[in-house]
Amino acid sequence: MRTRTLLALAGAATALTVATAVPSSAAAGAVLTKGSVGGTDVGVGDTLTAPLASGTTATLYSSATGTSGVSCKTSQFTAKVTSNPAAPGTATESVTGHTFDASSCTSNVTGVLGVSSIVIDNLPYTATVTSAGALTVTPPSGTTIQTTVKLNTLLGTVTCVYRAASLTGTAGNSDSSISFTNQQFTKFSGSTLCFANGYFTAKYAPVTDAGTRVYVN
Repeated sequence: MRTRTLLALAGAATALTVATAVPSSAAAGAVLTKGSVGGTDVGVGDTLTAPLASGTTATLYSSATGTSGVSCKTSQFTAKVTSNPAAPGTATESVTGHTFDASSCTSNVTGVLGVSSIVIDNLPYTATVTSAGALTVTPPSGTTIQTTVKLNTLLGTVTCVYRAASLTGTAGNSDSSISFTNQQFTKFSGSTLCFANGYFTAKYAPVTDAGTRVYVN
């Protein structure tokens, strides 16, 4: 009887270990979840969107420390989730849209009367997000991340084209945000009214999946 009791206890202990190990693994969840940290996994194929964080602007300034350039109050990005592995790991997205409302944009560059349009070229881009919150955006092979800015001047509309090899940013869970700070673009073409370098800064929040906030795990 004693031998059977010990065997029964050993079997129960083994079953308990297996039972508790499975939920522990499942609880880890994916890199991207919605509703909360560790919440429901974001599905592959889901579309994520985010406007500028309330009260902020997206800026393209001529220097990292200056305030001369273009500022916009309305901008939005759209991305499709292409992979979302278990955390810790790296999720990937296809950035299919990144728009700026020109009517919300202003410029304080001498000789510039206003902003006609800002267009992000060469989409879609690839974005990766790690469990640590590191965000990287890269263009398709053989291309660059390109921004075309059209400015209204006394002499008519001038077109400024800026390029960057990639962008890096951070994802934050406190407000479901992604932030870019002083990401450098170099002028590819344009008149002398187009500054030589453009430094892009913006914070987008909240990032949502069908209206539900997205978090990084």
